[in-house]
Amino acid sequence: MEIRELHEKDLKSLIKLYTQLDQINEDLSYEKSLSIWKNEIEPNGSIKYFGAVENGRVVSSCYCVIIPNLTVFSRPIGFIENVVTDAGFRRQGLAKKVIGEAVKFEKERGCYKVILQSGKKRAEAHKLYESMGFSGDTKKAFDLRFPL
Repeated sequence: MEIRELHEKDLKSLIKLYTQLDQINEDLSYEKSLSIWKNEIEPNGSIKYFGAVENGRVVSSCYCVIIPNLTVFSRPIGFIENVVTDAGFRRQGLAKKVIGEAVKFEKERGCYKVILQSGKKRAEAHKLYESMGFSGDTKKAFDLRFPL
């Protein structure tokens, strides 16, 4: 099992894993995803995808973004989203390792904090995040969704 940054060669496997994150992801287009990867993600050094890879298959993943910031001595903010582990690989500590890689990257880039967003009803995942030092008590998140 490798814990590492994901690359273009991992994209098909990552897309397949995302179907377990949310049913809406069942129709993700590889071609569109590849275009986004090549044109927007890969050239941007502030966006990274990390994963646990078993025999070429991504079985756990998250992505992180470094957001420039003008407050707090102009130190950036790290953001982590889309944490998912394949159902057959859960409870092995993979999400913790993958998130750990993202946090390490964000810390090395000088972030003063890391925000990890998670679905409100994912209580088991929330326990994991809290065990890693994340707090659900310091901020309240809101999102505004647009029709798909």
